[in-house]
Amino acid sequence: MSEKSPHVKLAAAAIEQYIRHNRVLNVPEDTPEQLKTSRAGAFVSLHICGALRGCIGTIEPACRCLAEEIIENAISASTRDPRFLPVSVDELQDLDISVDVLTEPEPIGGIEQLDPKQYGVIVESGSKRGLLLPDLEGVDTAKEQIDIARRKAAIGYSDPIKLYRFSVVRHN
Repeated sequence: MSEKSPHVKLAAAAIEQYIRHNRVLNVPEDTPEQLKTSRAGAFVSLHICGALRGCIGTIEPACRCLAEEIIENAISASTRDPRFLPVSVDELQDLDISVDVLTEPEPIGGIEQLDPKQYGVIVESGSKRGLLLPDLEGVDTAKEQIDIARRKAAIGYSDPIKLYRFSVVRHN
């Protein structure tokens, strides 16, 4: 088994601390400097036996540093994803955690500028925004990617939209 990235270790520690002790993890001293000084949007995804168990993130940075962004989103993914009940202590050992660090979204002119394996998409209409991460199992076309992001944001199919793309560095 390969060594877990510092991003995933931090997310796992934050989830463990919050689920077991109802406390938010402080950024550990041994956290790599890059996580303490950089800022970026990040998503934390949780799976158990290959099935999604939670996924919450930020498109743009909301915290002082990437380490805090990961801690906050890890807690949210494990306790506040409205699609799931909070993670239980019994599930902690079974969690498969990934952390996606997002590049800054860039506006695009159309669907032809998307590649669902390489880019995530943000679909925006008025104040509604839906996001779908790149390289997700079962999402093979840009049209599917846009349709899912529309549904997530409750954007109608006849509503005018703006499209943005971004890439991620995925940490497992």
